[in-house]
Amino acid sequence: MELRPLGGTGLSVSEVILGCGSIGGIGSAPSTRGRGLSVEDGLRQIDEAVALGVRTLDTADAYAGGVSEQVVGQWLAAHPDADVLVATKVGNKVRPEQAGVLLSPDHIAAQVEASLARLGRIDLYLSHAPDPTTPVEQTLEAFAAVLESGQARAIGGCHLDVRSLEHVLVTADRLGLPAYSWVQNEYNLLAREDEADLFAMLRERGIGYTPFSAHAGGVLAGRYRRGEPVPAGSRLDVLPAVIRDLDGLWDGLNRLALAADSRGVSMAALSLAWVLSSPAVAGAIAAPRPGQFGDVAAALEIELSEDERAELASLFAG
Repeated sequence: MELRPLGGTGLSVSEVILGCGSIGGIGSAPSTRGRGLSVEDGLRQIDEAVALGVRTLDTADAYAGGVSEQVVGQWLAAHPDADVLVATKVGNKVRPEQAGVLLSPDHIAAQVEASLARLGRIDLYLSHAPDPTTPVEQTLEAFAAVLESGQARAIGGCHLDVRSLEHVLVTADRLGLPAYSWVQNEYNLLAREDEADLFAMLRERGIGYTPFSAHAGGVLAGRYRRGEPVPAGSRLDVLPAVIRDLDGLWDGLNRLALAADSRGVSMAALSLAWVLSSPAVAGAIAAPRPGQFGDVAAALEIELSEDERAELASLFAG
């Protein structure tokens, strides 16, 4: 598997990054804790990813209330010589009294210590989302302290549009502080907003991009069928609010299925290959369950030209 430079960090990530957000739960939502992969299956998931060539693991302090980090840390402790980068995030709700996203200096200082206790080390540290209550100046000062202390090697941010990222970059430059070196947003055949203006900014500033949700919660993997019940345990079953309405997508999904069939691959492989083939992407986050890494392996073998990428994107036009 190819390694790609991550912006100006001096580090390289694997072109597929293992998303560990399904270990112990489904993402950060407290309501899903206990509904994700077991500890044993989480360890097996990491084993299979690394065997395929994945060299970057992505987790967060809020995933399953810290269980995801604990399992990643358990795997790292059992494989001390593993050549992998560890990415984690801070900001999402981790305590009942936390009202929302929090990136205050005190919170970051406490949470980086908690994450280090679970993981053993942090290479890449990200804000999980913008915090509307804490001045960006304070957040950047806290991240600078994390870097200066050696608690992490690089910082980045999730869920950032052009305006939010520009504010971070201008503030960091004004204060002489480290800025975010990469961005992690949703990007797939159904979520292409970043192409409009963010990609140009990333290219101009030399900032990396590691998108999540290549399969749009299973929608682009063919997980759901028109007129059929939603599979138990699927993203749409567990977190229906975060999956877009499917009613207007069935025709496009049928066209994607035909395009995949014509290549002899799955919808999951083709939609992931579409993300990986974007020049903006350093590495794309994927989270197959154990025993289901075949689609990732197939995606790595698919080459798409600019015209072919545009043709696939047009399947959902209108």
